Amino acid sequence: MAPRTIEQVLKEHTDEWMSIAGVVGTAIGKLEGQPCIKVLVVKKTEELTRRIPSQVEGFPVVIQETGEIRALESD
Repeated sequence: MAPRTIEQVLKEHTDEWMSIAGVVGTAIGKLEGQPCIKVLVVKKTEELTRRIPSQVEGFPVVIQETGEIRALESD
């Protein structure tokens, strides 16, 4: 079986990560020039670091503190 793409891995795990309090999004990014999965959080805490793996299916996972993310109001 061929390894899955980062997009497939992200899609499979996003709902799980979004159910964790403090997680506000997920994305694909770069880490040292290589693709990685980013888990966006309001505030990076020890609890989140314990609950979110540092690697999934060979792809590094980076926890990125972003603060609250809200939709902009349209005019």
